[in-house]
Amino acid sequence: MTIDHVAIQAADYDASLAFYDTVLAPLGMARIMDVGPAVGYGTDFPQFWVGRHSTGDGFRESHLAFRAPDREAVQAFFDAAVAAGAEVLHEPRLWPEYHPTYFGAFVRDPDGNNVEAVVHGP
Repeated sequence: MTIDHVAIQAADYDASLAFYDTVLAPLGMARIMDVGPAVGYGTDFPQFWVGRHSTGDGFRESHLAFRAPDREAVQAFFDAAVAAGAEVLHEPRLWPEYHPTYFGAFVRDPDGNNVEAVVHGP
């Protein structure tokens, strides 16, 4: 199964766009579509969308995992996130409980979502 795209709503839209501009760049992703109330990030087509918070009450944490091309990109994602003021959940490391070559880093975005960069190869 392949996911076509994912969207989140941001309480602080401008802060979230600045955060994702910064942390997705090391993974090769950039803003590629802007439709007013939402911005789409991707490489060839918008796979990840950030929109203004407009529906629902309260907050429910989402987990977003972006595939990185290599471990250096996971580290660059993490460094960019920390420099942008993100809360560190887990520094880059191997996660053998997932599989032997799962290498990931986890941070919180400005809305409190758990955001990960991961590479599955050695």
